[in-house]
Amino acid sequence: MKIYFRLLAYIKPYGRFIIPFFIFTLIGALFNVFQFALLIPLLNFLFTKETPEFILQHATAPKFSFSKDYFIDEYYYQIHHFKSINPVYALYLMAGIIVIAVLFTNMFSYLADRQLIKARTFLVKNVREAIFSKINHLHLGYFTKEHKGDLLSRMNSDVFEIESVAANSIEVIFKQPYMIIAYFIGLFLISVKLTLFTLIIIPISATGIAIVTKRLKKEAQDAQASSGRLLTIIDETLTGMRIIRSFNATQFIQKKFSKENDFYRNAILRGFAKRQLAPAFSEVSGVMVVAAILVYGGNLILSSNENDANVLSAGSFIAFLAMFSQVIRPAKGMVNALANIQRGQAAGERILQVIDTPIQVTDKADAIDLISFNQKISFNDIHFSYSDKKVIDGISFTINKGETIALIGPSGVGKSTVADFLPRFYDVTSGEVLIDGKDIRDFKMESLRSHMSFVTQDTMLFNDSIFNNIALGKPDATMEDVIAAAKVANAHDFIMETEEGYHTNIGDRGVRLSGGQRQRLSIARAVFKNPQILILDEATSALDTESERLVQEALTNLMQGRTTLVIAHRLSTIKQADEIIVMQEGKIVERGKHVDLIEKEDGIYKRLTILQKVG
Repeated sequence: MKIYFRLLAYIKPYGRFIIPFFIFTLIGALFNVFQFALLIPLLNFLFTKETPEFILQHATAPKFSFSKDYFIDEYYYQIHHFKSINPVYALYLMAGIIVIAVLFTNMFSYLADRQLIKARTFLVKNVREAIFSKINHLHLGYFTKEHKGDLLSRMNSDVFEIESVAANSIEVIFKQPYMIIAYFIGLFLISVKLTLFTLIIIPISATGIAIVTKRLKKEAQDAQASSGRLLTIIDETLTGMRIIRSFNATQFIQKKFSKENDFYRNAILRGFAKRQLAPAFSEVSGVMVVAAILVYGGNLILSSNENDANVLSAGSFIAFLAMFSQVIRPAKGMVNALANIQRGQAAGERILQVIDTPIQVTDKADAIDLISFNQKISFNDIHFSYSDKKVIDGISFTINKGETIALIGPSGVGKSTVADFLPRFYDVTSGEVLIDGKDIRDFKMESLRSHMSFVTQDTMLFNDSIFNNIALGKPDATMEDVIAAAKVANAHDFIMETEEGYHTNIGDRGVRLSGGQRQRLSIARAVFKNPQILILDEATSALDTESERLVQEALTNLMQGRTTLVIAHRLSTIKQADEIIVMQEGKIVERGKHVDLIEKEDGIYKRLTILQKVG
């Protein structure tokens, strides 16, 4: 239950939900017991004759006292009074009181359920926000290990799972026990012997149910993990549809999906088979208990004599059976809830695994705002390892304000990782990155990143309008500023050719635009921010020759007076850089201006210029 108490913490303060839920449940339980207790006088009225002693006892109104006997005597007095006028009137009175009791029972049950729904929805909202917030603060390396589909599964199906489980937990703690207690109080008032007999035989059935519920957790873990893998396959298929079809891999993907789908189905079936054993066992054991009560209670009635003070009347026995049948319902509810709690334990663990993941890149307690960038950015002997693999090995270089530094080299040598240190997407393992001589870890990340704009080779656009994509994170942006940024990126003309101009929705990841158009929108977004520092990671890689020329001109204008770190494979785009740094295996192997590097015999940069026919 430790997991559930942790999850229930997300509906704090408990008082606003749990206290009203408990009060309404308790009142509803009392009315529920009351309505069944009223069956006794009704059945006695219908099937037994009043004795002279009974008539004499209830011929006059009882003296008021706040006690059970007073209310019982007052009730019988009113019945006798109406019966003396017309027996049918007494029947109407008893039926009316029972209807009123049922009405109040259901009204308070409804009010309790409303509080439970509020708690459930509040829990889901807070847990989802906690997961989403954690995901937004985790370092980027986390997402190279986790499947996107699995994270989606945890935020969606696992959260829904714990929603119902948490509700069941609340009912197990704050509803069913009190319902059962209230019913057993009523049962004891009817017959102590019969109630003690039920308390002896009920634990026998409960033991079998407990054994079944303990075996549900593994099947739930398998099903939820499989659900994450299914979402991953679906996401990869939708994203890579062109590649799948061009390589005739449709059947391969179909088989992969079908195999995982079969595993998911079998895990669900195994869990369902075991889960349904609990209520089925509960149902059968409940009937067996009722049958035993019938036999035992019938013997009590048949063997008792009329002079016995503790005689159990037929009406009382039927009311006992009716009330006991209601005990089975919350007891069965507890059984189902406990079964669901076992099943949901896996979902709770998966959610808490994300929430408990430590945030590796955080602001210091005494971090300050970066007000402005005035002099230089320094990378001093930086090292970085990821999963015991050394990625960056002792790199040092400086970018003076207004300079453009280019990083080049084969894929996988750590160029993008170096760029990711500057906005603190990662923190270096050792060494330091300085801005104006101060370690960037001394600045608040939000203020640090506010001075930077990014254009990456993976053009990430959102399923929104062109305007909102360019003005990302700026709710007060004006149309004039957005248009100005689009013109710098040479995007204005094609935007105006779309159906609704700047208000055109571009679809998921900008699917309604060409690759070059998506890249120019990404550049316009960077232009709009008007940063002091630019990070361009293959910013022109998705453009055709003509678009590349237009955008390169725009970027050249944008880079004037700004400090720029460029990562490029196309050497033609970095010829004018103040310094070109060539990387290999996480180290700097060459550095200098373009004109200097092409003069080096057997140099890596010179070999690349020859391959790309760059003069």
